[in-house]
Amino acid sequence: MKSVLRTTAVAAVIAAFVGTTAVVAAPTVSAVPEKVGNFQLTDHTRLAHELFYFKYAPAIVLMSQTNGSKLSRDAASELSKLQAAYKDKGVLFYMINSNLSDSRDAAAAEAKKQGFTIPVLMDELQLVGEQLNISREGEIFVLDPKAGFKVAYHGPLDDRFAKGTPNAKAKIADAYTAKAIDAVLGGSQVGNPRVDVKIGKAVSFPERGKTAQHANISYSKEVAPILQNKCVTCHQKGGIAPFAMDSYEVVKGFAPMMLESVMSERMPPYFADPHIGNFKNNHALSAEQNKTLIHWLEAGAPRGSGEDILKTQASEAPEWPTELGKPDVIVKLPSFDVPSSGTVEYQSMRVDNPFKEDTWLKAIAIKPGDRTVLHHVTSNHSPDRSKPAPKIPGGSVGSYTPGAEPQIIADNTGAPVPAGGRLNYSMHYTTTGKAAHDATEIGYYTLKSPPEYIKRSTVISDFSLKIPAGEARHQEIAYLEFPADAYLYTLYPHAHYRGWHVELKQKTPDGKEKMLISLPKYDFNWQRDYDPVEPILVKAGTKLIAKWVYDNSTHNPANPDAKINVTWGEQSWEEMMYFRVNYRWADETRTNLRNDLQTKLMESRTIGALDDNADDLVQVTELTGAMAGMKARFADLDVNKDGGLDAKELAAGNISRATARQLRDTDIDL
Repeated sequence: MKSVLRTTAVAAVIAAFVGTTAVVAAPTVSAVPEKVGNFQLTDHTRLAHELFYFKYAPAIVLMSQTNGSKLSRDAASELSKLQAAYKDKGVLFYMINSNLSDSRDAAAAEAKKQGFTIPVLMDELQLVGEQLNISREGEIFVLDPKAGFKVAYHGPLDDRFAKGTPNAKAKIADAYTAKAIDAVLGGSQVGNPRVDVKIGKAVSFPERGKTAQHANISYSKEVAPILQNKCVTCHQKGGIAPFAMDSYEVVKGFAPMMLESVMSERMPPYFADPHIGNFKNNHALSAEQNKTLIHWLEAGAPRGSGEDILKTQASEAPEWPTELGKPDVIVKLPSFDVPSSGTVEYQSMRVDNPFKEDTWLKAIAIKPGDRTVLHHVTSNHSPDRSKPAPKIPGGSVGSYTPGAEPQIIADNTGAPVPAGGRLNYSMHYTTTGKAAHDATEIGYYTLKSPPEYIKRSTVISDFSLKIPAGEARHQEIAYLEFPADAYLYTLYPHAHYRGWHVELKQKTPDGKEKMLISLPKYDFNWQRDYDPVEPILVKAGTKLIAKWVYDNSTHNPANPDAKINVTWGEQSWEEMMYFRVNYRWADETRTNLRNDLQTKLMESRTIGALDDNADDLVQVTELTGAMAGMKARFADLDVNKDGGLDAKELAAGNISRATARQLRDTDIDL
């Protein structure tokens, strides 16, 4: 009965939009594309949306939007009603802002003020607006994913927004968009597929109309240098990419794939939000490089004249990173045969420490024997217990994850390796359906004299995570509170195949928040260190708060199994909520160790892992995953009966002791 009532209610809302009186269609607009190619845009909340991900949707509706405009606001309000009407039918709704004068922060403020329920996609380079041929605000595009993302309808929302002065309160005579959606859902042709839009503020596209100029973009002088600088490091003989980009002919052959890869932001593989933070190892295309490359590809990738530097300067991938050269010390790990199928338990490999004296590392490069099966390498130093305790602290001696680059320690800082003992490596292999042989090597680059500062590292994690089966955008939060001033050198997020989006922010004791890094779309295949150009000062009492969003739905093409509730686990088909930061204490030097600060930092790990809303209390609903069994004790642990467990109550209840194993499992230094 409830289903019948719901269907009747939706039908009534749709009927209100459709009306009963038809009008003659306005002149068609031929410039709108027949189909839309793939693209990815970030919305006003910093979450990425890739068009082809939504191939499962029965229909997708886009509307061009302008901040502060009454027409856009009225149209957005009416579009929200359509969104509610078609929610149960799975139709997706988005707005797209291609205005160069509208920043993402301004769009976020507009969305908050107007109460938008529809994501606003920020087309900051105008490349999507150019593809759609947007001319003004209020244009509607109804896409049919089943027909290859065909533009089934383009025009105004309804006749009230077609011409003259829009009046959202007037009765609808012709509900163009609702009719188009119904036609797409019913598998039929739209009656009026192209209706002219004559009102609304124009959107200026400076590159529009420059087709001739784009056709004259020089491959030799403009395009090839971009590819040489941003792509060839991987796309060269012996590189990790699947083909060598060593001539114009190769580029021309892969041009369609390159266009899709750049528009969908899969390539180059650098995913930090350009508006947040400034990082040394930025491999992203600049805005101008991006537009130059896309416009050249859209023009048909013309050769033109001039030298082909991809051919004349073709190179082969070096054995070790060019910027570092040959390592001072190379450790060859024992080889391992990976079977074609099944689960491979972590392999522990131990080697005698090659460093006979206390050593400080300035960089570490790991060369996988077979990248297709090596998921990660973690490591540490274990001292010789028969000898006096080391004079310098031990820690990680290198790590690797897919797509990782060499780990370069910050200037005047070093990673300590005590003399003697063993170097221990944990190797995580995954099977691919084909047997493989791995023989990984570790290259160490040493400092010739001891540094002033010590590189420290810690992990923000939530060992109690639980991702419900089928949930597309599940969120987990964890934090650590720094007991003293520190400088951050490296930010490194890590999750498995369901990781979708990640952010790290700092919250100072006065409640002020600042975003440090955001990856609108995380890619498991490219897990990198992000090193700030200038170390980030974290003041005492500041929380570093990590947020992960996971996609455990069937629509995630990498999801191992959407039918299971996912908890913390070491294997790739399980999941991790993990964020490593490398740092140094502001008042610690090589000759003034502050191990006490490390101890104090760790005191916030338990509450930081469990307190999902970062309010310094753990509510009973926040005891999930591995901690769900603690719910039975909650009432007894909540001594002050305020409905939450604070750090003292957690300590008094020995929850920290109960979670010791889980915390140890999160200590792997990736």
